[in-house]
Amino acid sequence: MLALLLTIVLLVAVTVAIHAFGTVYWIRYLGRHYTGPDGQFRAHNALPALTWSALWLLILHLAEVVVWAVFYVLITPVEEIATFEEAVYFSVVTFTTLGYGDITLADHHWRLLSGAEALNGVLLVGWSTALLYAVFQRSWKGIAHGHPK
Repeated sequence: MLALLLTIVLLVAVTVAIHAFGTVYWIRYLGRHYTGPDGQFRAHNALPALTWSALWLLILHLAEVVVWAVFYVLITPVEEIATFEEAVYFSVVTFTTLGYGDITLADHHWRLLSGAEALNGVLLVGWSTALLYAVFQRSWKGIAHGHPK
């Protein structure tokens, strides 16, 4: 049980690190490419900033899902997941808490792992939602207050 808990902590730490580095990079990128000297988005940059932010966050989530999927394929002795494609599918539906139930981990030892992935997904999706909202809010300020191009 201790090994499983350490594994969960390691996987969560890796995915949180991916998200942390990815979002810090993206915030810096937005600051350099989409804001003026006053730190506000210009009106013409609002749509591209929101669109590219959403796509960047999606890429981060896909990378995090793949981390879990690689672990399922390479490390866990789970017979229900035979291919990498099945592992990615299972990881996506677990990470997003969608949970179709067509693939489940039968071994009680490894079922805790999928629950931890779901909690990890909720945390990171919430983080992304907060970041996207912040970009939207800053974009809206630029539009509403008529910041020039």
